Amino acid sequence: MNRKVGLFFGTFNPIHIGHIIIANHMAEFSDLEEIWLVVTPHNPLKKKSTLLENHHRLEMVYKACENFEKLKPSNIEFNLEQPNYTVKTLLHLQEKYPSNQFCPIMGEDNLKSLHKWKNHEVILENHSIYVYPRISGEKVQNQFKDHPKIKRVAAPVMEISSTFIRRAISEGKNIQPMLTPDVWDYIKLMNFYK
Repeated sequence: MNRKVGLFFGTFNPIHIGHIIIANHMAEFSDLEEIWLVVTPHNPLKKKSTLLENHHRLEMVYKACENFEKLKPSNIEFNLEQPNYTVKTLLHLQEKYPSNQFCPIMGEDNLKSLHKWKNHEVILENHSIYVYPRISGEKVQNQFKDHPKIKRVAAPVMEISSTFIRRAISEGKNIQPMLTPDVWDYIKLMNFYK
């Protein structure tokens, strides 16, 4: 029997409670049995200067997931050729773990740009995509509205952003409630985002 594994991709710079709440909600309130938080090495669309090194972001994901049995940190993309695309990661994972059924997880805002993704048709042919709600004005492309492979999960709407957290830390604000205690301690210890 295939194990259904949700893949929650992100730079996690830093990982915050919004990420954990959504990942945990997917693990508890959908048919996904486990959620892998896949730390992306470097998104070509993001400025690299503000991105912490891969191992630091992975360490924070480990710390954030520690108390959640169904949440697993993953560095699977660290060794893939860059720039990498989701379709390649899925292919790699399917070869490495043939007994797992991998399902990408994305916010509704990402679903709106799915038609621009490299080989999105291939992804939808072979994988279900789990979508959580986000507040955003744009419309979802018609071809994805009632697509049988797109599963909507009524997770809480989380409007916390890593960008906001980084800026707040650099301004000396106390944003401790937005991070798990271990992640907060690690950021303070390493003096990140100052």
